[in-house]
Amino acid sequence: MKRILIIEDDRSIAELERDYLESHGFEADIETRGDAGLKRALQAEYDLIVLDVMLPGIDGFDICRQIRQRNNIPILLVSAKKDEIDKIRGLGLGADDYLTKPFSPGELVARVKAHLSRYERLTGEKTGGERISIRGLLIDKPARKVTVNGEEVPLTGKEYDLLLYMASHPNRVFEKHELFERVWGMDSAGDIATVTVHIRRLREKIEMEPSNPQYIETIWGVGYRFKV
Repeated sequence: MKRILIIEDDRSIAELERDYLESHGFEADIETRGDAGLKRALQAEYDLIVLDVMLPGIDGFDICRQIRQRNNIPILLVSAKKDEIDKIRGLGLGADDYLTKPFSPGELVARVKAHLSRYERLTGEKTGGERISIRGLLIDKPARKVTVNGEEVPLTGKEYDLLLYMASHPNRVFEKHELFERVWGMDSAGDIATVTVHIRRLREKIEMEPSNPQYIETIWGVGYRFKV
């Protein structure tokens, strides 16, 4: 049985979400404070977190950031705030989805199922940590080799490092400067525009339609993420 943690300060909403999730075969727990929710999320094993943005103690954005530093389980942000900037911020911090209140319990269950299924496909396709295989793209770590639909794709060292790093952190949105620091090194000298150049070259090599990428997605105003 999949375990869901609901972090929501409105208990009536949280209980409605819990009841609906349990009626569809999930086990669900509730926390109404941000600090307590973060502690529980980091200490217990959950398969997915439904996270409200406006919370006492610690807000949902900070909780999302701290959880994402530890693991890659799906996070669904929930908010009454409809501004696009809040959605961009949430996705930029690593949330997998953003639901705007009011929404139907049925929509919540559908999205929970979709993200759990997507996450299971990703983790199920990893073989001993030596390979990452996603929709025809295969990264063979020991051989430092990448193939797309069975065809080997020649990559430079940094193109491979960038692809591997992003694919190892699926659905997490990275700002350009963060990718530059993680892949090129914090002490590297150069312009972070090199990240944009390498992203473009990767798309040309691994995407069927570089202008409509299925792997490396641009999150406008934030950065990039490897979409699963």
